[in-house]
Amino acid sequence: MLGGIRGWQRRNWRDRSKAERVELQTVITWYAAVWVFELTWLTLPVAGAVRHRPLPLVLGGLLLVVGVLQCLAAGRLARPALGHYLGRGALTARTLRPSLVLLALALVLIWVLVLTGGLDPWAARLAMGAALLTFGLLYGLVVAVRVLLRRATVLAVVLMATSALVLRALVDVLMTGLMVVFAMAVSLLAARCGAWTLSVLWEAERAREVEARLAVAEERLRFGRDLHDVLGRNLAVIALKAELAVQLARRGRPEAVDQMTEVQRLAQESQREVRAVVRGYREADLEAELAGAHGVLAAAGIACSITGSAAGLPAPVQSALGWVVREAATNVLRHGDARSCAITLRIDDGRADLSVENDGVPDSPARDRPGSGLAGLRERLAELDGTLRAGPAGPGRFRLTVEVPLRTAPTETPVR
Repeated sequence: MLGGIRGWQRRNWRDRSKAERVELQTVITWYAAVWVFELTWLTLPVAGAVRHRPLPLVLGGLLLVVGVLQCLAAGRLARPALGHYLGRGALTARTLRPSLVLLALALVLIWVLVLTGGLDPWAARLAMGAALLTFGLLYGLVVAVRVLLRRATVLAVVLMATSALVLRALVDVLMTGLMVVFAMAVSLLAARCGAWTLSVLWEAERAREVEARLAVAEERLRFGRDLHDVLGRNLAVIALKAELAVQLARRGRPEAVDQMTEVQRLAQESQREVRAVVRGYREADLEAELAGAHGVLAAAGIACSITGSAAGLPAPVQSALGWVVREAATNVLRHGDARSCAITLRIDDGRADLSVENDGVPDSPARDRPGSGLAGLRERLAELDGTLRAGPAGPGRFRLTVEVPLRTAPTETPVR
């Protein structure tokens, strides 16, 4: 168990996804629950109720040792059992054999203590519940619910029969059965329900990743389709006319010049059409990008406030700032664990100022390395004599600031 926890510490908490955090928190909760039951249901009752005679003291000490071994075995198998439930790998019955042997040994020691008069029945039932819960938290993840219920019923009948033979009191028999039912119910609720919730969270995260990849693929298909529609016909005509010009030139016909002139015209027309397609692909509407960023961030649980309006800005400036907003919103979602984001747009003194500030930024050197997205934005803004600054804005905060002069903004964004 300690080795697993050390492995988790190698990654910063802020660098984990939400599903990874929930999974880590769930496993740690199981670890804590096992040791809490060991202390409150086994150690304290047995230490306080065991008879101070040599045999009961020896048996009670052995029972406490077995309880500790049960907790260690449960800690070692918690993540493999969770991985088995989530479909990451199979956990064989042989792996659970040591835990099953420890459970059987704990139950035998409890009944021997009761039979020899070394432990009160109430303390024995609590110790029995601790042993069953420690094993049940693992077993509930490995087998199907109906199998667990069927085997728990058989175990309850066996323990109730043993209680009837040893204690010979109907109340003790019923209490023993209730303890088994309670232990199995808690095992199902704590382990199975928690693991099911975690599996749903992982499935939702995978669905978001697939949705993002599909959106990128769809955009690539759209762009490829537009280019095909623009260039397909013109390139076919260019190829035919170039071939015709070659044949005419070989025959010494003057019409070859006319054909090559037509090829040149078609090539220039194709170039203009491609530029128009790329321009439409690269331009972004600032108002639409602000609304989209607000909707996307709000859907991700991030409080987003937008101050200012894009009214009156030249189209090239709006397009450049729209790309800044899109890239900034993407970075807020991808990096860190933001809970709030503020987007401010000001038009003052012949320039447009845009700032995007968010919290939840990990204190990691990886955050300070410039990515290709910011480099691309700087290239776009350079065409408008604009500047971009990005960096920490305080503990756990990040700010992106853009300044674009309005007087020098061209009427049309150049397309390369």
